[in-house]
Amino acid sequence: MLVAWSKRSVGSEGTFVQDEATRAQHRHVYVPVTIDKVRVPLGFGEMQALSLIGWKGDRSDPRYQAVLTAIRRVGGGGARGAAPGQLQHAAVSRRTMIASGTVATAVVAGGGAWFFSQPLGFGEMQALSLIGWKGDVLPFENLSRDPDQAYFSDGIAEELRGALASLAGLKVVGRTSSEAVKNDDAETAARKLNVANILIGSVRQSSSTIRVAAQLIDGSNGLEHWSQSYDRVPGDAIKIQTDIAESVARALSITIGTAARRAITVGGTENPAAQKLFFQAVEVSKRNDKQALQQGISFADAAIKLDPNFADAYAHKALFTNWYAGTYATDVPELFRLRANAAETGKVALRLAPNLASGHRALAEIHRSLLQLGPAIREYRRALALAPGDSGTLADLAFVIGVSGDSAQAVRLADQAISLDPLNANSYSTRFLALVMSGRFQEAVSFSQSIERTKPYLFDWPDGVAYALIAQNKLAEAEAYQQKAPADNYNRLVNEAVILSRTGRRDGIPPIVAKLRQLYGDAASYQYGQLYAQLGDKERAFAALDRAWQIRDSGLLKIKIDPYMAPLRGDLRYRMLLEKLNFPA
Repeated sequence: MLVAWSKRSVGSEGTFVQDEATRAQHRHVYVPVTIDKVRVPLGFGEMQALSLIGWKGDRSDPRYQAVLTAIRRVGGGGARGAAPGQLQHAAVSRRTMIASGTVATAVVAGGGAWFFSQPLGFGEMQALSLIGWKGDVLPFENLSRDPDQAYFSDGIAEELRGALASLAGLKVVGRTSSEAVKNDDAETAARKLNVANILIGSVRQSSSTIRVAAQLIDGSNGLEHWSQSYDRVPGDAIKIQTDIAESVARALSITIGTAARRAITVGGTENPAAQKLFFQAVEVSKRNDKQALQQGISFADAAIKLDPNFADAYAHKALFTNWYAGTYATDVPELFRLRANAAETGKVALRLAPNLASGHRALAEIHRSLLQLGPAIREYRRALALAPGDSGTLADLAFVIGVSGDSAQAVRLADQAISLDPLNANSYSTRFLALVMSGRFQEAVSFSQSIERTKPYLFDWPDGVAYALIAQNKLAEAEAYQQKAPADNYNRLVNEAVILSRTGRRDGIPPIVAKLRQLYGDAASYQYGQLYAQLGDKERAFAALDRAWQIRDSGLLKIKIDPYMAPLRGDLRYRMLLEKLNFPA
């Protein structure tokens, strides 16, 4: 380990270099050099540092020869195959260098490559954003006596995940995958998630004190990069999150500039009571049932009442309201009223914090639910530019890009979502859909069967596989997959009707239509359109699709790429419907 002591590495910015030097000493591989006129920090000067101050790359320079001799001595011999006075060029990939937690700068001098651990500025990290550090923030452990306080420790971890994901150069695994490995040790979690580093922690709070402990662990060996405990009054929890995010970045040799600090705190609150209510809103909404969404909206409203400038609370209220509208609105007027409320709430969030990723994502989802694909794509892209590590946004953008016709890009986005959230079934089902949208039905089936075979806990779209098999007229195989889907799944019911139609058993179709109407009513309007299109009943098919447009049934987004709609595509009414949908080019 060649440790370069400079003005920067001996100062407050050099904590990571000093930590790595300590490890090198413990492993007896420490070779120190100085590149500035500095005093080597206490504890690192027992071995005489070799001076390279002013060296210009001449291999015959005695200073270079002295360093080379020291490296050979510590390394146990000369470089194999290297001529005297030469360093052999090592095949070190950028992936290896950066995954280790160190961003390395190659300094090439006289043909020899020297690698120095050196913090990069924020602007430089932008260029490395696709090959930067990849890690995970596991749910923080709740050490408070009250188990009902778990929402707070989970909220701290989620805030940290968002803060780190907003920093250029960092890739952070999504919440679903993080929660899937929360009971594993750091090394096991890192292996399952294919990450280099793991941030773990715990939260203990009482009426007078909050203690947050955090550790950044090297996923390859379980060793600690950095750890810190914070004992503060409860109102200081917000500042603790920022401190931890900055400390993690420093431990990974990332210099946080003013813009990055703003990104960490954008849209937040300085009111601890409002933050607690916000955490409760996010936690309860995970259940995603009617009562949970109502409670989430109430908690968000209470947080906003305490802090009218809490932009993230507005953004999440907009999301919860839109989700509620799409599932629980009792009629069309209520549906549009709730979605209009959601859109206005999302706009308030962005007026307060124009660079709030969650605000842009909320508006994207609202536009998508209103079948406004152009604005939805713009807002998803803006959300990703602000938080490039959000796997959910990647998956959603993959879908809307795919239904618009760019299936190749949809597959690429889905692959990125899988990389960032490898234990989230939604990431894999999105990739399946992207393949289907491109007409690559057999490839979609093969991909699904591979996931079913190797990761059965992530496979939850058997009705989709049946659909792809029906598109290839492989009806017997499709029926086998049908049996794996829930009996009341609307896609399964449509698939069953299509199979009956294609095998001459149409007498069995009316009971399926009746079951669909009983279970889903008008909410399945697009599915009625699919079914009647396959039966050759164009009048009923277009009547159902007209109703789907009136209620903004999201199924209509698939109409361009849906093989079940093939019988309608030569009809003028189909082209008129596409004009209404206004798919972006």
